[in-house]
Amino acid sequence: MSSKRAPAPPPQLPGFTYQQVLGSGGFADVYLYEQALPRRRVAVKVLLADKMTGGAVEQFQAEANVMAMLSTHPAIVTIYQAGVSDDGRSYLVMEYCSKPNLQVRARTAPISVAEALRVGIQVAAAVETAHRAGILHRDIKPANILVTEYNRPALTDFGIATTADGTDPSAGMSIPWSPPESFADVPEFTVRSDVWALGASVYNLLAGRSPFEVPGGRNGGADLIRRIESEPLARLERPDAPASLHLVLERAMAKRSADRYESAVAFARALQKVQIELAHSVTPIDILDDSPPEEEKEEDGELTRVRGIVSIDPQTSPAAGPTWERSALGNAQGFAPPDTGGSDATALRAPMSIPPSAPVASPVEDGTIVRGPRAVPPAAAPYGTAPSAVPDTTQAGMAHAAATHPATTAPQGPVPVAPAPDGPKSRRGLWIGLAIAAAAIVVVGVVATASLLAPPPDETAPEPTTSEEPKPQDPVAGFVAPPADGRGAISGETAIFTWKNPDPESGDSFVWSRVTLDGSGSDARAVADPTVSIDLNGETQACIDVAVRRADGTVSQDSRICAAN
Repeated sequence: MSSKRAPAPPPQLPGFTYQQVLGSGGFADVYLYEQALPRRRVAVKVLLADKMTGGAVEQFQAEANVMAMLSTHPAIVTIYQAGVSDDGRSYLVMEYCSKPNLQVRARTAPISVAEALRVGIQVAAAVETAHRAGILHRDIKPANILVTEYNRPALTDFGIATTADGTDPSAGMSIPWSPPESFADVPEFTVRSDVWALGASVYNLLAGRSPFEVPGGRNGGADLIRRIESEPLARLERPDAPASLHLVLERAMAKRSADRYESAVAFARALQKVQIELAHSVTPIDILDDSPPEEEKEEDGELTRVRGIVSIDPQTSPAAGPTWERSALGNAQGFAPPDTGGSDATALRAPMSIPPSAPVASPVEDGTIVRGPRAVPPAAAPYGTAPSAVPDTTQAGMAHAAATHPATTAPQGPVPVAPAPDGPKSRRGLWIGLAIAAAAIVVVGVVATASLLAPPPDETAPEPTTSEEPKPQDPVAGFVAPPADGRGAISGETAIFTWKNPDPESGDSFVWSRVTLDGSGSDARAVADPTVSIDLNGETQACIDVAVRRADGTVSQDSRICAAN
């Protein structure tokens, strides 16, 4: 909360019941209301009465329109309605995110690499959605990333957003997350400026501070601007952050905008590659059109096999084509022929069309010749007599067959008759064939015997594991109950807050911070006892967020406590 002024009295809004103040900024206050129908808690942002000039009102209305256009995105705060109160103040009714924003969380303790990557990708997708609608956010920072009840980030505060081709970038920004070009004599803001702020926000989540802030050093506005413009990005002092992640952040925050990622979605894809390197689950990029550019398709060619569609006429016999066509169901577009050559990495095939009259040929594999079926007319035999397995091809045998079955064996034309071979030579092929068959039977028997004698596999042996294999987690074991029975009271110029630890353990302490809207309030502080006193400095009310911290560093969700006259 700003220490320069007290929040204005909340307006009376039909259908809404005031609950408490959530925070204050330079142009507006934010309150918690309960909506009657549908019944839910909502955050209401109300423009200050002394800011109700023509320009501020138009900017406030523009914010309402921008958020209404974009808030269907899962990583953008949803806006429910907008209007003007009875006392003439403009207001926005928005989704209420009860959990601390990411600025407050990062101050308490650095966020894990896995969560920082996930949040970075989800917020980058929200920013990409705004960019594709022609909107620049221009104030991306952890304090403007709220957290929903389902632990999803939600980007908010489009109050200084402008169109991508806008020519007035002079509106106020937050220095620690602003790119070098915003401090030039003629400030410039582009899509790549938002990319810088995205990288700075992810860095902040990992380091617990803004990128060019020096712990214990001078961190005034002039000092930060000088470092942002001239000094290199300090490496993350975290052993769990890989070098590839630092390279991604370093490129996102390059001094020259041309050296940065060309878009928010390109930054998100770079973070996805880090997730793959760390064997994390890959976070999807939530945008309406995520078709990669052509150059990215070529880069990923080694991992992509593109096949054309095989068009099979329904009258073709067989209707579904050869076996390899019917079994290629993995291609959702149609059927694909097998690979018979070409590159091992990528096989590009043109669409195939099989005309109805064309005979379907089977594919030819090395060492295999597939021949079509031959029609052999059955020979009549007396009942109970099996036909000869080997036809008699001698001249006497064929003559006997012709005399016995003239209808089935009579040739339609002259039939050349070979001279009968002598006895020994006519049996040579038969004996060779029998010898080959016997050898094949011996080989099959040896293989079958070896498989029967082989020891059975040890089904009880544990499967190999790696250090990166995820371990099952107990969702209840790490839960810490937040503070309860919070009370706030004002005594003179001091606000006194008390609370209870509902599930105390040895070594418990408490972490608290004063509530602010823009993230410029005091840092999180630790106390051993469940009570805090703060100076009001002329204000009439104050709020704090307080959490329980275990001896092992586990922290509960925050509980908000307010005190007012």
